[in-house]
Amino acid sequence: MSMGDWIIGIPILLFCLIFPLYLTVANIIMCVRGPVLDMDRRLQKIYAFLTIFVGLIMYGLLTAAFNTNGDWYEAVYPDEMHNMICSDYLTSFYIVLGFGIAGLCTLAFMPAKRLPPLISALAVGFTVILNVLSLFVGIHIIKGLKQGGGLSVYFYIYHFNILLLSVYHIRNHIKEQLEIMRGRGNDGILYKVLSKAAGMSLLCFAMIFAAAAILLIIMILTGQGADGIVKAFTMTADWTFSTQIPPPPLEYSGHYLCTVAAGGHKKIVKPLRYGKRCGAVIIVNRQLCIANAFEELIHDISPKFHKQVRGFYDKHGYPLSKLITTPLRADIVYILMKPLEWVFLITLYALDTDPEKRIARQYEYK
Repeated sequence: MSMGDWIIGIPILLFCLIFPLYLTVANIIMCVRGPVLDMDRRLQKIYAFLTIFVGLIMYGLLTAAFNTNGDWYEAVYPDEMHNMICSDYLTSFYIVLGFGIAGLCTLAFMPAKRLPPLISALAVGFTVILNVLSLFVGIHIIKGLKQGGGLSVYFYIYHFNILLLSVYHIRNHIKEQLEIMRGRGNDGILYKVLSKAAGMSLLCFAMIFAAAAILLIIMILTGQGADGIVKAFTMTADWTFSTQIPPPPLEYSGHYLCTVAAGGHKKIVKPLRYGKRCGAVIIVNRQLCIANAFEELIHDISPKFHKQVRGFYDKHGYPLSKLITTPLRADIVYILMKPLEWVFLITLYALDTDPEKRIARQYEYK
């Protein structure tokens, strides 16, 4: 990295590490002390907005940093993990998450006096469901994040803040509802029951079932099924609630064309399928198949010359593969190999009676 990269990167890294901790401390102070001045209320809403939305974006970036690549049925490299949520049931997950965040935002940013009773009760129900989802996600990622060390703590910082904001705003919202009822002179049985509940009414939580029913209907209508949210967790590999066994890990070291096919950007290197080399699963593209078909043809024509070619490739290919550590480098090698690939292809078409068949059978995966 250049000095300029360090100058830009270090402040960004420090911000990403310190900002969540700062928001957590600020939320704890605000929720324990409560807003005293109007300025405090505005500041509390700002903190809530930053926590929910900026925190969600940073959570997503942190998830990407843990190399989640593909669903359970796809082969990944040994140092990578499969998706923590099954992509086939992401819709169910996003439905629950979206309604839950909408409920929390309603409680956090809308005064109780501006909300109809039904919307108010549903907001409480969706917020509780959001925290149930957050709890399941928190447990789900325990197994897969053991390799993350101290960085894994930041996943749970977000879950803690969501729980903290939810408890505070549900309690505060019900208190506001009590004040509204008292202001209207409604001091009957319902008011007494709510008052004795110390701001955490069981009657409000009865709306959890209504909120859950709404989510269930939406998931069925979108084709996810009634158990879509459950399968979003269970139809995975490498995580706590995972029930699926993934295929063997991919091999991407050994020879640079294997590394290029597996490590480059898909639009550039154009991977075709999985293949097998020396018993290991690899990603295969056409360039790799053409090169291997050419080698096979040389072996058929002149085994002695093939031995020399193979020795040269083994000697220089492996060290070169160690240098291909980024997708960009893999793309560059792929492009540089293009002229040689065309030479191989022309030779195959000139000397083989069925060149495409020979190319197609390379690294067959059975």
